[in-house]
Amino acid sequence: MKKVEVIIRPEKLDDMKEILDECSTTGAMVSNIMGYGNQKGYKSQHHNGDYFVNLLPKLKVETVVSDDVCEKLIAMVTERIPTGSYGDGKIFVYDIEDAVRIRTGERGDDAL
Repeated sequence: MKKVEVIIRPEKLDDMKEILDECSTTGAMVSNIMGYGNQKGYKSQHHNGDYFVNLLPKLKVETVVSDDVCEKLIAMVTERIPTGSYGDGKIFVYDIEDAVRIRTGERGDDAL
């Protein structure tokens, strides 16, 4: 099993939910986050002078999938989420040792 964290632009959430549905994921968690990457934000002009914004709004979408779904999910995200601009996001993949469904005690892929 793999935990997949996808950091995306907020306006891409509907596309991300469609991808998760097409991959038959059994659930996801979405968090509002703020951050910056290589670009380090942007400079904005205001009447009081320059204003530097380096924490930009993003969404973190987390899901746990079986190993065979992981690469399909990554391929779909990298194909459909990019805008071609800086700040499109990142994907992080972690190995999951086990999962347990609390209600039934099911473990592993059965718990997903």
